Amino acid sequence: MTLNSRSFRLAKSGDSLALARRDGPTPKPGLRQVLMRLGAASLNYRDLLTLQDPNSNGDGLIPLSDGAGTVVAVGTEVTRWKEGDRVSPNFFPDWRGGAFSLAYLARALGGGQTDGVLSDYIVADEASLVEVAAHLTLAEAATLPCAGVTAWHTLFERGALQPGETVLVQGTGGVALFGLQLAHAHGARVIVTSSSDAKLDRARALGAWQTINYRTTPDWEKLAMDYTDGKGVDHILELGGPETYDRSIAAVAAGGSIAQIGVLTGFALRPDIRPLQFRNASIHGICVGSVEHFERLNRFVATHRIRPVIDEHFAFDEAPAAYEHLKAAGHFGKLVVDFV
Repeated sequence: MTLNSRSFRLAKSGDSLALARRDGPTPKPGLRQVLMRLGAASLNYRDLLTLQDPNSNGDGLIPLSDGAGTVVAVGTEVTRWKEGDRVSPNFFPDWRGGAFSLAYLARALGGGQTDGVLSDYIVADEASLVEVAAHLTLAEAATLPCAGVTAWHTLFERGALQPGETVLVQGTGGVALFGLQLAHAHGARVIVTSSSDAKLDRARALGAWQTINYRTTPDWEKLAMDYTDGKGVDHILELGGPETYDRSIAAVAAGGSIAQIGVLTGFALRPDIRPLQFRNASIHGICVGSVEHFERLNRFVATHRIRPVIDEHFAFDEAPAAYEHLKAAGHFGKLVVDFV
């Protein structure tokens, strides 16, 4: 196959990295691999951290973990997929199911050691792919592998979310809005925090039960306790980091759980976790999920006809602008790069 493949790669630029457009030959699938043409990719906060990391070893790496596309060729021993199938690669290609292993980290797509999906064509192991839900566009499906699976893993795999329980999500980025959509579809009550009243209005339109502007109500944990009649929140998606963690601990219900996911306000996490002991509450460390998690998420998304929230689309050559938009942190939902 001699098709030309566009890609962006990380390239050293002084003390940091930048995106550099590269074109080259289309890769060829191995015996149990699939060649897919990407239709779209989406960005996560992790991608911004990778680009900005002065100690990154990602020079030459194809970035981004999240994409969706169409199978155009398969290896001779592939049995699960055929030409024309719409598929998406898992964030951790080697984590098919079962318990997590630290060995999976090195092969995470687009994170420093393994090429990602910001390329017209990629090859992937057949067992690392999941089928795109029929009602989704490729752009919508491209938002799921990291943010969607993270929210699913948090609420359903580790949290065992039940209808009627309360969930609090911080902000209106990808993980937060997937948490809102999934929990609402399951019959849970969701509290959303944001510094923007306009974004909170949009969150209510998606099914938020209560909203809190943390600029005007900095002690938002007290209001969360009021909303839950003093019981506290059953499930908290902790996305902020140092500036929000103590408040999450103060807001969690007895027997509830905090999902450690994000570091939007930095990495210096030193919360006082003693109150968790007397509430019999838990902290769950969440790092995306397995192929099986992704498959179960897709079935849920298909059953409930959930459509991911996309803030803005960018053409392929506008990928650097998508990074800048992500850095500005004004988005509501996901940012997507369209390949065609």
